[in-house]
Amino acid sequence: MPNTKSAAKAARQAERRNVRNRSLKSRFKTFEKKFLKLLETGKADEAAAALSQATAAYAKAAKRGVIKAGKASRKQSRLQIRLNAARAKTA
Repeated sequence: MPNTKSAAKAARQAERRNVRNRSLKSRFKTFEKKFLKLLETGKADEAAAALSQATAAYAKAAKRGVIKAGKASRKQSRLQIRLNAARAKTA
């Protein structure tokens, strides 16, 4: 239980941020899983579209401070590398 008005307000803000952050994290994790599933089934063209969605979700999460920019960049890079490897394997 907060002792002051400012502590009560901070608790309310933290709860709102927590809900928003959880939602954004869930969003980019879902897009990443979708991308990886498409890669496993060998659908590189559809995976490229899914990668675009995942990349945008990571960038948005980093912009809003949900994850650090370096983590978003690293994830995007590694997903792109996996797509390129899958395309090279089929070509």
